[in-house]
Amino acid sequence: MTQQTLYRRLRAMRDHFTPPPGFAWPEISDGKIVMMLSPRPRHQLTAMRVRRQLDAQLSEGLAVFEATDTDDESLGTLRIPDLHVCTDEAMETDGPLDPREIALAIEIVSPSNPENDYREKSRDYPAMGIPHYLILDPRDGTWTYQWGIVRAEGRPGYDNRLHMPYGEPVTVVTELGTWKIETTELPRYSPKDMGLAPE
Repeated sequence: MTQQTLYRRLRAMRDHFTPPPGFAWPEISDGKIVMMLSPRPRHQLTAMRVRRQLDAQLSEGLAVFEATDTDDESLGTLRIPDLHVCTDEAMETDGPLDPREIALAIEIVSPSNPENDYREKSRDYPAMGIPHYLILDPRDGTWTYQWGIVRAEGRPGYDNRLHMPYGEPVTVVTELGTWKIETTELPRYSPKDMGLAPE
């Protein structure tokens, strides 16, 4: 069975699947369906604050969108960025968004599966052709910005990586514009969010 055939079967299963309570719509990567817990309130608050900042800076015809199916059938990959920036025109599609239309993908780390954002999506996003990737981590109050796709050891990857604490702004320089995200007011997860005993 080819990778594309397997992906089509997984995609058909996923499209007829109803997530159980407490779970988000699944993604597909590396020949597997990836299940994630539904976002927590502070996750959504982070998304809202970042979206407001970006909306105020984007030129006409660009916008920030949330939770949109984005797939590359040739890779057998379907991802759903928490936020992404692209043109309004790119969103006028009958199917999943073409990842090559995305200027910036943003993920807000889940307490339950941080490896999905740091490892798997840091592998999938450059392979899908997404040139800029920002990870916001409310667990420890840090951000990681990756950009510049190169081929290393036979596979695409990001050539540049910047890791900083909240309080330091993120400046993203893309072909569609330069945007600054202030991180001082972004929330941190509580011990309960992290599954820890209250302090």
